Amino acid sequence: MGLNCGLIGLPSCGKTTIYNAITAAEAAIYGASEMNRATVNVPDPRIQPLMKIYKPLKVVPATLDVVDIPGLKAGSTGVEGRGTKLLGHVKDVDAMLHVVRCFEDKNIPFEYDNIDPKRDVETVDLELIVADSQTLQNKIKRLSKKVRVGDKDASREVADCEKVRASLEEGVPARKQNLNEHELASVRECHLVSLKPVLYIANIKSIEDVENEHVKALQAIADDDGSEMVAICGKDEAEVSQLEPEDQQEFLKELGLQESSIERLISAAYRTLGLVNFFTAGPKEVHVWTCCKGDKAPTAAGKIHTDMEKGFIRMEVIRYEDLIELGSEAAAAKAGKQRIEGKTYDIQDGDVVVIRFNPK
Repeated sequence: MGLNCGLIGLPSCGKTTIYNAITAAEAAIYGASEMNRATVNVPDPRIQPLMKIYKPLKVVPATLDVVDIPGLKAGSTGVEGRGTKLLGHVKDVDAMLHVVRCFEDKNIPFEYDNIDPKRDVETVDLELIVADSQTLQNKIKRLSKKVRVGDKDASREVADCEKVRASLEEGVPARKQNLNEHELASVRECHLVSLKPVLYIANIKSIEDVENEHVKALQAIADDDGSEMVAICGKDEAEVSQLEPEDQQEFLKELGLQESSIERLISAAYRTLGLVNFFTAGPKEVHVWTCCKGDKAPTAAGKIHTDMEKGFIRMEVIRYEDLIELGSEAAAAKAGKQRIEGKTYDIQDGDVVVIRFNPK
């Protein structure tokens, strides 16, 4: 299971242009009424060196699943509103990619007469809050019968939901409410959209705009939110995404960029969500797996197969850097660079592993 992100923003903020830059999907930019979805491979420079060592029959990279929904207008998530239905498509994502227009161009229509990242972020946040408030109200209503007959668990859940909803009514997104463990458990099934981590994307017109006043304003919002911000020239990078890989690097250099938009976004999203990649490798395949930083070895093994987690015995680990330097697993083992780790081991980014387990 790869990383799953949802693109949100106001109409005409450049959200679908950013989607095309990330996915090379060539989705229609104007007049879109339905969602777009695409899965793209996560770039990882460590794959090629591993391929040289193992010469695998196939490579399975980590993936990014991107869902792009039409823009959210102010008031669109009213009762049974279209915005609520659109947000249903992003209820299961790991993180929100909030695209904010940070350039001025009278030739490109926009919702407002001026550019104001603070207003735009607050407008979209309010739509998320309204949708979540409705979701919580539905759960409270559903549990009311159990509460009336004295069900203590239902009463506790309702109390938690009412507390979260009260803060939403005050304009505080769920992600800023510092919910404790049992409050999170009470609202988990609701898949609150305002609870999801947010990565802000400043959509700029050219690389010269990367430090304009609008980008700085959005950076301040991101800092206050404890989030990250990435500036992307959507139009240029959507064009870059259509080029052959060897031509993309040349074009990016002309734009003054070291990495593509997807590489910058992936890095920021991994930091935001606290994710790491580890590898299984052999002559059959080199496979990239994603898990959370701090996951124990059995949990990481479970990403490969649930039987590996249930019957976990040990994990044989070689650091990627050691493997590349020494050239083979045998050489790494001989040099004492292969470790045996147990159930308490925290998986590290770049670990190349072999799982030993008892099949159930």
